[in-house]
Amino acid sequence: MRAARLTRALETGALVLPETGAILVLRPVAGDDLSALPRGRVQLVTGFRPDFDAFAAEGWRTLRAPEGRFAAALVCLPRSRAAARALVAQAAERLERGGLLVVDGQKTDGIDAFLREMRGLAEVGEPVVRAHGKLFVCRPAAGAFAAWAAAEAALPGGFVTRPGLFSADATDPGTALLAQSLPAALPGLVADLGAGWGRLAAASLAREGVRELHLVEAEADALDCARAAIADPRARFHWADARTFRPERPFDAVVMNPPFHAGRAADPGLGAAMIAAAARMLGPNGVLWLVANRRLPYEAVLASAFREMAEVAGTPAYKIIRAGRPVRAAAGARPGGGALRRRPLHV
Repeated sequence: MRAARLTRALETGALVLPETGAILVLRPVAGDDLSALPRGRVQLVTGFRPDFDAFAAEGWRTLRAPEGRFAAALVCLPRSRAAARALVAQAAERLERGGLLVVDGQKTDGIDAFLREMRGLAEVGEPVVRAHGKLFVCRPAAGAFAAWAAAEAALPGGFVTRPGLFSADATDPGTALLAQSLPAALPGLVADLGAGWGRLAAASLAREGVRELHLVEAEADALDCARAAIADPRARFHWADARTFRPERPFDAVVMNPPFHAGRAADPGLGAAMIAAAARMLGPNGVLWLVANRRLPYEAVLASAFREMAEVAGTPAYKIIRAGRPVRAAAGARPGGGALRRRPLHV
């Protein structure tokens, strides 16, 4: 869909790329076809590990943060309005004088409202409308979008978040419920899969018996926030796809509040894949502590991956499940897993 708009814009002259200079692409999504761009001049920047790995495997120069100045920048609009504003501000700040700022997004992600917002701050060209989305171009004046720059928000307990992160305004109810439902003691080697900005990891570190706590998180901004909030020397931080992460040794326990959205659509397969990954990472007597929306059908995958399973706490909206003795770990299987899909730029 992005490729259709990008190609159309280049064919019609709605977008004329500078003949020289670097081109920044912010937050593309795995599967986006960017072949219309001059690959040798492009720098792709994303902090979401599965997208990062996908584009790097295709041979694109892929980085966590932009380097240098750019003749043009393409912002791939996320669903989060706050995150979208921050990306536009970041792109505009990196442009050379007179550089092109290109914004592309789907109607379902709010591109129409975002176009109206941008027109209040800069002169924007006529949009290219195609494949249920829009692409438009502007040459922003210096500082035009400075007010949109990302700013960290402080939460109780010393936590910080950034625009677009999952539960950026407060601890979500599921995580809070699991944090209070964990037992007074946990075994020595613990992992928090999909750790986010660190609320559940901090609760786990407060339990007796924990020698190491490994935070595994695909979103780099979230992991940076967790690092800022958790100074405990027992914490280990991994910018990684939780479903392909391979620990050096099996974990004794895993805690998690897995994502269950791919974009706007609910997809229980995401949580199911994380459950399977947790089972592969645990030792023969390992234990999983999981919170899930009550309507999500995880029981079947839990029953296939663990010999023991019980709901130990819950509310009308959420269930806390303890599962033990993973089948694959008992059979001697090595840790591993499938591919992580995007959760909302919380995810």
